[in-house]
Amino acid sequence: MTAAPSHSSRAHSFNSAAAQYAANRPSYPPALLDAVEELAGRPLAGARVVDVGAGTGIATALLHARGAEVVAVEPGDGMAAQFREAHPDIPIVRGDGNHMPLADSCADLITAAQSWHWTDPARSIPEALRVLRPGGALALWWNTTVLDIPWAAAQGMRAEKFFGIDPVVERSGTGSRSADPDGVLDFTRRVVRWSRRVPIDTHLANIGSHSVFLVHGQEASTVFLAEERTHLLEEFPDGIVEETYDVDLLVALAP
Repeated sequence: MTAAPSHSSRAHSFNSAAAQYAANRPSYPPALLDAVEELAGRPLAGARVVDVGAGTGIATALLHARGAEVVAVEPGDGMAAQFREAHPDIPIVRGDGNHMPLADSCADLITAAQSWHWTDPARSIPEALRVLRPGGALALWWNTTVLDIPWAAAQGMRAEKFFGIDPVVERSGTGSRSADPDGVLDFTRRVVRWSRRVPIDTHLANIGSHSVFLVHGQEASTVFLAEERTHLLEEFPDGIVEETYDVDLLVALAP
């Protein structure tokens, strides 16, 4: 039996597909940022924000557009290069949630969009508390596929059977227990549902940019995505897929 790809290999797999990631991954709805402001107890405008695991800058750009003074933290060469090309006016430093090359008590808010599950909470929680000012907030969120929609649930089951795990909806990275297993912080949870309509090619490129596809290689991914196109055309004969997401948001205030 082939060994399952390691956590580290999956975490680094995005660097080879940074352009695909930037072009096809979903963004986040305005209601999410409204919820972040509400739970953090302050507006984003003028806030000093550190966006951890910023990737290609999908969330960072939204924070910047809200008026935040945002600094991105990203460990990967490929993702950081894509970020710099797309967002030359936003500062980015190399690091990750386990080690942020930033001063103590320098941030009003730390965010991690689709990235906290790549950190080690035993290190990343204390590091976040070091970087946050007293009363600052840590906000973590993930776009998760909605499984009460039949076609999406069926797609997840096909992917699980093909790869041995579910690459589209990996909820193991979400929830306060996995985000902070030692219970250091008191997280408040909010779920924000939203959707987008995209061509089938965009949808396939989106799911193909998930780590389990990347680590299993081009041949396996091509086989699965070709079969998936057939299923999708049966469901969406006009070639436009409505992707629905629940954004799973966790916010905790620093002591």
